[in-house]
Amino acid sequence: MISLIVCIITGILAGLVAGKLTNRGGGGWLINLVLGILGGVVGGWLFGLLGIGALTGNQWLDPFITAVVGAAVILWIWSLIKK
Repeated sequence: MISLIVCIITGILAGLVAGKLTNRGGGGWLINLVLGILGGVVGGWLFGLLGIGALTGNQWLDPFITAVVGAAVILWIWSLIKK
């Protein structure tokens, strides 16, 4: 149960950070959660394609960085589609 709570909090924070990095306003905690979760999936897939393993070796920081990068990529692609 605690790991689920940690995943939710990590997803919300990752979505929020990615939104700030890409100059997109906060979409609320639910949008940030979905963005962070999808960002984790996309970031993990991208890092796997590039052969990037553990970034820092920290079990809390690595998934967060992966989710932020993935969420930022999603937001970047979304901005291209909206043009």
